Amino acid sequence: MLRHADFVDKAPAQIWATLLDEGQYLCSQSTMYRILRAHGEVRERRAQATHPAKIKPELVATAPGQVYSWDITKLQGPGRGEYYHLYVMLDIFSRYVVGWTVAAAESAELAKAFIADITTTHGAPQAIHADRGTSMTSKPVVQLLLDLGVARSHSRPRVSNDNPYSEAQFKTLKYCPAFPGRFGSLPDARTFCHTFFSHYNHIHRHKALGLHTPASVHYGTATEIRAHRAVVLNAAHTRTPNDSASHPPHRPCPPQRGSTRPHQHLRYRPRNQPVSHTP
Repeated sequence: MLRHADFVDKAPAQIWATLLDEGQYLCSQSTMYRILRAHGEVRERRAQATHPAKIKPELVATAPGQVYSWDITKLQGPGRGEYYHLYVMLDIFSRYVVGWTVAAAESAELAKAFIADITTTHGAPQAIHADRGTSMTSKPVVQLLLDLGVARSHSRPRVSNDNPYSEAQFKTLKYCPAFPGRFGSLPDARTFCHTFFSHYNHIHRHKALGLHTPASVHYGTATEIRAHRAVVLNAAHTRTPNDSASHPPHRPCPPQRGSTRPHQHLRYRPRNQPVSHTP
C-alpha cells in the first residue's frame, strides 16, 4: 500500500490520514515508518532541487601593495568605560603595517581620512578588505574607494574569521609583554603604538614570513637575507657536521616564507568588482 501510485510521493502521516478517511486502518504511523525503514525508504520521497556547492571567493596577493586589510580595535583609557580607538591598515602579503592612528572616537570621516592618507603615501592597492563595521561600510569610505578605483570587500555576515590578518595583528599587539592594561591618556596610547609598530615592522620576525620581518618582505630584501642565513648555516654545518649513525648528516637550510601557503589568501564577500591574482 505504501508503494501504491496514489501514495508513493506522500508522507506516512498523509497516507495514514487518507486511509482513515476512507474507512481503512491498516497500521499505525510508526509501523509505516518501521516498514519503510526496513526497506531503506525513509527519506524525502519528493523530487528535490539540487544546487551546486558555492565556492568561497578569495582575494589573493602575490606581491606587496596588492591587497590591504584594516580594522579598528579599542584600547582601554584611564577611566572605566573610557576607550581610545586604534585604526590599523596592513598589507596581507608582507604583513607590513602601512598605516595606523589612535583617535578618541570612531567615525566614518576619520576612517576616510585614515585611508586617504595611506593611499597618498603608499599608493592605492587593488583591493581593501575589512569587516562589516559601521565605519568600514560607511558612505564616505565607500565613495573614497570608488574614487580611487579600489575594489572593496567585506567579511561574510555572521562569520568571525574572515579578517584573519588584522585580527592576528591585534592579538600580537595586545599579548605584547609591554602592553599596558590601561593607557593614561591619548598621547600615551600614541607613544606606545609608535614604538610597537616600529618594532613590529622592522624587528619582529614573523613565523608565517619564514622568520623575516614584515619590512624585509615588503621592501624585497628577504631573498638576500635568506641567502645570507644559508651561508651562516652552511658554515656552521661544515664546522660541526652530524656524524651520528642514527642521524646521517643533513645540511640545514633557513625556513622558507609561506612554505605551505606560497600566496596569501583572504576570504571575502565582494561588494564591487573583485580582484584575483594568480601566480
